[in-house]
Amino acid sequence: MKLAHDTWLVFHQQMTLMLRSRTWLFFGLAQPVTYLVLFAPMLKPALASMGADSYGDAYRVYVPGLLVVMCLYGGLFTGFGLLAELRAGIIERARVTPVSRSALLLGRALRDVASLLVQALIITVIAVPFGLAVAVHNLLLAYLLLCVIALMTTSLSYAVTLLVRKEGALGPVMNTVAQPVALLAGVLLPVALAPAWIQAVADWNPFYWVTNGMRSLFEGNTGDTAIWQGLAGVTVLATVAIAWSTRLFARTIR
Repeated sequence: MKLAHDTWLVFHQQMTLMLRSRTWLFFGLAQPVTYLVLFAPMLKPALASMGADSYGDAYRVYVPGLLVVMCLYGGLFTGFGLLAELRAGIIERARVTPVSRSALLLGRALRDVASLLVQALIITVIAVPFGLAVAVHNLLLAYLLLCVIALMTTSLSYAVTLLVRKEGALGPVMNTVAQPVALLAGVLLPVALAPAWIQAVADWNPFYWVTNGMRSLFEGNTGDTAIWQGLAGVTVLATVAIAWSTRLFARTIR
């Protein structure tokens, strides 16, 4: 109970600080909106072989991948915020508080999850005039998947940040992880359009399952096993990432 209470207190404090500035929303949405408006319309002819007969069909393929890559990149780069707090001594001053050490990290991670979820909601709303239509219950399950992805990538970013402690190294490390994972997940175009060897490698990528599951939810195919495989896979990864990051964080400020 103390962990949950302390996590809520840290989350509330972090959300209050974040909401004082709206720049995070603008910069977080600038690139996804650009891709949504300028790239997605070109997918209709490209996806015609997969049965995309309208722009709505194209957006049902593209938007789920866009949301996954937002949580992937957005989560992996949250470590820069933690690094700034470490440099400013904010984390050091937290040592004198009675708040749980794990809660100090979990509250920050949940703030980042909430931020990414708001951005995902806005992107979904923007895509509606372009022909996107999704059942509400499917959309809620898709957002649950996104929350787990964001929690996993944020926790992983915090763990790597605590090990690296340098901006010049953190960015390249995160890019090295994110780019192949995102491309093999088929976030821009379905992996089914790629050569057979890429499809074989993608089968080992949990984000590939998640992306396929997201697309199935947007298409209304809730019986697709990729949904539950993706949710189970990222839940396991999130659990490992949270345990790793909280242990490193507690060791850092003890």
